[in-house]
Amino acid sequence: MAIDFTGRTIVITGAGGGLGRGYALEIARRGGNIVVNDLGGNVDGEPGTSEMADRVVEEVRKAGGNAVANYASVATREGAQSIADTAMEHFGQIDGLINNAGNLRNSWFEEFQDADRDSVISIHLLGTWNVTQAVWPHMKKAGYGRIVFVSSGAGMFGNQTQAAYGAAKGGIVGLMNGLTQEGAPHGILCNGLLPNAGSRMGEKMKPEELAPVYPYIEKIGGHTIMPEYVVPPVVYLVSDACATTHDMYSVIGRRVARTFVGVTEGWISQGDAPASVDDVAVHIGEIRDEKRGVHIPASLIDEYRIVSGQFEKAKG
Repeated sequence: MAIDFTGRTIVITGAGGGLGRGYALEIARRGGNIVVNDLGGNVDGEPGTSEMADRVVEEVRKAGGNAVANYASVATREGAQSIADTAMEHFGQIDGLINNAGNLRNSWFEEFQDADRDSVISIHLLGTWNVTQAVWPHMKKAGYGRIVFVSSGAGMFGNQTQAAYGAAKGGIVGLMNGLTQEGAPHGILCNGLLPNAGSRMGEKMKPEELAPVYPYIEKIGGHTIMPEYVVPPVVYLVSDACATTHDMYSVIGRRVARTFVGVTEGWISQGDAPASVDDVAVHIGEIRDEKRGVHIPASLIDEYRIVSGQFEKAKG
């Protein structure tokens, strides 16, 4: 299947380098119009110059594509709105959004400074909220949209020294889950990404933070932990070809896998009275047991459906 973006406009935040640049170049190569948003700062999230976004726009244009730069911060509503306005003024529509902008400030939890915590959460979580909210009405009106929410294994599974980063990235999954429900009736599909690549963010990690993963990277193939391996799944997710919503995908090297939150069969207590603390202690193994099966709820309401079915089965 040939993925084509002709006539489509894709907004990419943090597209002045690393993964964002890769997404921009590949989508433009396939005919898409690109809004290259980048604050131009460093990985800490401090503002810089327009040079980074301008350079990517020039690369796109030299390759025969259409692109326009935007230098606003995603961390404010005003900045997010200017990103959406730039897309509408230049291309008249917004078909896709890749919420790629982010920063990195790591520290042991007890040493975390408020300013660092707030910076990470405002750029990752609030930035994703702000830009998505700014483009949402345009997608809703058009009856079409593809949004990629960039989370992280640090948010889904955890990683030391990244409490703020993980909290923000975990919050992005919660945001995606909610918007999956609201967007589906309007043709807006929302999917998540857990990328792993030797990008600018990875370069900010301290050697001691990366040391535990080095043996595994050697087995996987160090050259495959590069942005080029993350680009294809993301470009697919923001294309017409993507027909799924509420999915999350982890990319590590050449492996792309669906990631999900599930619930076990669990344990149903007897009678109408609440279980005692001691009952829970006795049945904790059954509550945790994955071997009897795992359910993947499509929503909060769907989990109620699953549990009601279990209750009916227990009665029978």
